[in-house]
Amino acid sequence: MDGNDKGSGGGPGGPGEVGGPPGADDPAGSDEAVGPDDPAGSDEPGPGDPASGEPGPEALVPEEPGPEDPGPDEPVREEPGPEERGPVAEREARVGIAGLRLGYQIAAACALAVVAVAACVHIGMLFLHVAPSNTLTKQHGDVVDEWIYPEFEQNWKLFAPNPLQQNVAVQARAELRTAEGGVRTTEWYGLSAADAASIDGNLLPSHTQQNELRRAWDFYVGSHDSQNRPVGLRGQLSEHYVRRIAYMRLDRAEPGHKGDEIARVQLRSKTTNVRPPKWSDEKVSPKPIYRVLPWWSVGSEDLPLADGKGRTDTEGRAGTEARADAEGRVAADAERAAR
Repeated sequence: MDGNDKGSGGGPGGPGEVGGPPGADDPAGSDEAVGPDDPAGSDEPGPGDPASGEPGPEALVPEEPGPEDPGPDEPVREEPGPEERGPVAEREARVGIAGLRLGYQIAAACALAVVAVAACVHIGMLFLHVAPSNTLTKQHGDVVDEWIYPEFEQNWKLFAPNPLQQNVAVQARAELRTAEGGVRTTEWYGLSAADAASIDGNLLPSHTQQNELRRAWDFYVGSHDSQNRPVGLRGQLSEHYVRRIAYMRLDRAEPGHKGDEIARVQLRSKTTNVRPPKWSDEKVSPKPIYRVLPWWSVGSEDLPLADGKGRTDTEGRAGTEARADAEGRVAADAERAAR
């Protein structure tokens, strides 16, 4: 190729042509020097040369699309707006009560309101029941008692000056007339322990298991003196009541053999102090205290309601009539005691 051709760099070129002498038409070219890293005659800009304004070789490499980036031929998908989505998709987007229809939303809101009001009323009644005497309990004490008793009874008082610090267990034993004509005394049966075992682990214990024996014993202790002598008619009523409970529970336990009958029953209480916490300096005696009641003879009025232990129909009818008479006497005693 001829050295005078354009771009060959073999000969002098015209003004503004590539390969011309430096500084021919560019006055500033005479002041610039060729750097050690720039080869003479090289007109290509370096990578990322800011003077040229063109990207370098690395910037020209196309980036691979990521997993979420659409390809060059794939159209970009846009999320549909609320007006483009159907009613089914809009209902699926809702959760909770907001996803229900209007009628169901109103019903759910009313049910929640009723539950909240009932919970607030119940908590308020419990607070008034265990709180000290005040104006509200004096004026509306009957309403509070009707709400609490017997299902929600509380055996504690709020701000009690002397809380219970003793465990009281009621025990009973029986004197049996054996089939051979002898007499035998059984060991002590833990009536309170049996109630505690039936309540432990039971999500819905009965009112009888929780309170029958405890209330009967409190009734007896409150209506008798330290010598176990009854005070008024309430003392006699409480004695019949606790004796009936002890006899019926011993009869269900079947302490004797076949043909043995319960002739007398005896009760006692075992009172044990609750141990103080480890951080307390209080000292209490761990020795239990017993209160032994006298023997009570069992009569026909104390027979259980069921007559399935080999009794004849005549004996069953006699026992039923005797129980009716005894219950009538107990009711009359209770009425007189209330007066």
